[in-house]
Amino acid sequence: MIKLFAVFLFAVATSAFGHGGEDHGAPPPPISQVLAPRTSAASEEFEVTAVVEGNKLVLYVDRFNSNAPVSKAKVEVDGAGLKGLASESAPGIYLMDIVTPMKATRHELTIIVETDDSTDILVATLDMTQPAPVAGQGFNWTAWLTWLSWLIAAVLLAGAALLAARKYKLIKGR
Repeated sequence: MIKLFAVFLFAVATSAFGHGGEDHGAPPPPISQVLAPRTSAASEEFEVTAVVEGNKLVLYVDRFNSNAPVSKAKVEVDGAGLKGLASESAPGIYLMDIVTPMKATRHELTIIVETDDSTDILVATLDMTQPAPVAGQGFNWTAWLTWLSWLIAAVLLAGAALLAARKYKLIKGR
């Protein structure tokens, strides 16, 4: 019986890892999501967010005070090899074709927004440099070892219970 108790204590001791996920190992790498190159600029009248999506520059134009989309505006872009008017595809969303590929650097954009009641010039910096890729998170051995030790403890405990039950039947049978 002492041997059985010693095996049980050993099985329980192997499953004693740090509580609350505090294994004090190396911290996991930060989760990173690569976004499309983008920039934003704001003035007292307008707020513009420009996003490069494939071979298009998508401009989201809103009123600064109310965040309402600006419709039927004349939106002109100059800089980074772009020069011309953007066409409205939906209320507050303007598209411009990128004819020549942009270099992987920072580009100054001048965006002129003209509506019936106001005109404003916004300046923004479009960062086309690509972020360094983040390596994926490695295999988590701690979790697997924890589960394995609990499985071993459960098997040993079940075996000890079966041995105790068998011994109890032998004693009772005498």
